[in-house]
Amino acid sequence: MTKAELIERMAKDAKITKTAAGTALNSFTTGVTKALKKKDGKVTLVGFGTFKKSRRKARKGRNPQTGETIKIKARNVVKFKAGKKLRESV
Repeated sequence: MTKAELIERMAKDAKITKTAAGTALNSFTTGVTKALKKKDGKVTLVGFGTFKKSRRKARKGRNPQTGETIKIKARNVVKFKAGKKLRESV
């Protein structure tokens, strides 16, 4: 499902315009992003799942074309754990 398809579905289900649904979706994604930028970033949607910021340590990798060893920097990543209702419905 694409963002446009999701906006269309939200507009139809909530009986609102596509513009309003697009604004709501953008507000949601902005809110999740801001929450995850905080030190202990975590967003929990009961029944749906949890978005959590995690730190990935620096490590060594390999360039698949040359076989050369390269350094991969440490960075933050976002992990998603599906909630019970979502797991059961899929």
